[in-house]
Amino acid sequence: MVRIRLTRLGAKKKPFYRVVASDSRSPRDGRCIEQLGWYDPLKEPSQVKLDLGRVDYWISVGARPSDTVQRLIAKARAEAEASA
Repeated sequence: MVRIRLTRLGAKKKPFYRVVASDSRSPRDGRCIEQLGWYDPLKEPSQVKLDLGRVDYWISVGARPSDTVQRLIAKARAEAEASA
């Protein structure tokens, strides 16, 4: 099964995350199928950049987002609507 989840980057105590589509059996920071965006929790306010078209594609073919990514998708959609 394909999951849309976060993979951690950045130094110790300075996290930075990529939002990726990957096989659920692969490790958190292991191989991914496609990079869909990024999330920076250290910025004030935290920043999210997602390719919502690709996220919608992966969800349409059966990928399941993690709980955290689901919240980030909702936040990115709200920001996209506010700027439009």
